[in-house]
Amino acid sequence: MDQKSNVNKLIQKSLTKFFFSRPAELVAPDLIGCILVKREPDRKYLYGVIVETEAYSQSEPACHGYKKRSKSNETLFGEPGKFYIYLTYGIYYCVNVVTDKANWASGVLLRAIALPGEDERVASGPGLLARRFGLDRSHDSSPNSPENGLWLAESPTKESMQRIIQTTRIGISKAQDLPWRWYLQDSRSVSKRAKGDPCPSQMKAWNPCNGFNS
Repeated sequence: MDQKSNVNKLIQKSLTKFFFSRPAELVAPDLIGCILVKREPDRKYLYGVIVETEAYSQSEPACHGYKKRSKSNETLFGEPGKFYIYLTYGIYYCVNVVTDKANWASGVLLRAIALPGEDERVASGPGLLARRFGLDRSHDSSPNSPENGLWLAESPTKESMQRIIQTTRIGISKAQDLPWRWYLQDSRSVSKRAKGDPCPSQMKAWNPCNGFNS
């Protein structure tokens, strides 16, 4: 299937505000297998399958909105379905989608994406993901919309995904025990695996091309 046909399919299956109007810990596992799509300056499209997510909520101290609302985290308190993008360590951008309800800080961090036909580690981790998709603070507060050129869509690959691992979040110093990270066990694009979970061989690993060529 050519790219135009793929994109038309993903436009038709774009996720609605209703999908995101739930607590982050419910949205995050449901985003595994969904597709991030971005229209490039040359009018072509870049897309990949989400294979790892983390949930954050104002109710726990690892969330950016836990202590207060500010200019930098304003988007996180906004309408569900918008993209919240922030800079961490002064170097890396992190791509999130706002969830739950307005005036309550809640969101899902997109930790890793598998891109069809590309190196399995090219978007393995929040910083690499943002870099590969060319997303930065200029995209903060962008609506989830095909018309906007940046959106999330239902996956044509869902049926090929068998095992989702739920484990604790990583790279944080607070609320480390909350099991609010999910990843596709059979993917080689996961940023960090749970203890005792070996990376699958290339022969046995899930293929992000599944579903795009039918």
